[in-house]
Amino acid sequence: MISIPADRIAAIEARRDELQAQMATGDLPGDKYVQVSKEYAELEPVALAAGEVRRLRQEAESLQHMTQDADEELRAMASEELRANDEALAAADRKLALALLPRDAADQRPAMLEIRAGVGGDEAALFAGDLLRMYQRYADRMGWRLELISASEAEFGGYKEAVLSVTGVGVFAKLKFESGVHRVQRVPATEAGGRIHTSAATVAVLPEAEEADIRIDDKDLRIDIYRASGPGGQGVNTTDSAVRITHLPTGTIVIQQDERSQLKNKAKAMKVLRTRLYEAERDRLNSERAGARQSMVGSGDRSERIRTYNFPQGRVTDHRINLTLHRLPEILEGELDELIAALTAQDEADRLAQLDG
Repeated sequence: MISIPADRIAAIEARRDELQAQMATGDLPGDKYVQVSKEYAELEPVALAAGEVRRLRQEAESLQHMTQDADEELRAMASEELRANDEALAAADRKLALALLPRDAADQRPAMLEIRAGVGGDEAALFAGDLLRMYQRYADRMGWRLELISASEAEFGGYKEAVLSVTGVGVFAKLKFESGVHRVQRVPATEAGGRIHTSAATVAVLPEAEEADIRIDDKDLRIDIYRASGPGGQGVNTTDSAVRITHLPTGTIVIQQDERSQLKNKAKAMKVLRTRLYEAERDRLNSERAGARQSMVGSGDRSERIRTYNFPQGRVTDHRINLTLHRLPEILEGELDELIAALTAQDEADRLAQLDG
């Protein structure tokens, strides 16, 4: 069981009190007050959890003394209360340990959601469309805002690929475990013999980068302007509005042609480029850290098969945590809460186990 040292708890509470006192003086300059209040807001829930652990430990110590009392009835009562206290203390210790776990700095960021049809031809494209709709429904339920950055529709429905920007509270924290290969097993509408086919689509969830996160020099970019091709609305393929941006140092290429305006296409392409470069930098830093964690919920690599949607049996199985839910229609309607909660809980349990050593 994880047990946070008493001096660590005292330090947390002392820092909370110090920040509170600083804000109460009214003497802090505006920018300093913002900095202090932000730290206080982040520390306050941790300090409350620490205070509860301290209180329960003190109560346990007092009850322990009472179990040595000469009065038999008092000893029995104290022993019963001590058992209840031990359970509460274990839960409080875990809550505090979770609060102290390092947080992914990107958790509260918006995310770039990329969905691409994989193996399976037309059926894979249809399934990519199903996934896109599933995430749209989930975003609606969460009160998030979606912006379609680019999309390539397939001839018989669905999408070859689609890229969306998702903004709202805690977007990346909720969606980050969706990265990987999603597999579908069902009878395609075109299958006369009723045979079940297996197709796949890949999902990549990247934390969106802001301009301040990634510095991109103009000299590192090659920007090509050309005439858009394919569907996109009347007039989209009659002007030189399509934009291809190549980041020369990394070879990263982004193409954007959905908008009629060259400027809008360039702005969207730069947004995607910044996000991809930011994620590449995060991957580099993570791989350099000694003992980099390979989470039990998977690496997030889009080449890793993470989930199967089985239509004949009406089930969804997440292979990373061996969880099967017989709620396929509801999940495809965006009811992802149970899956996401289970993945988050497993990730927390894994990190706590490493912390416990």
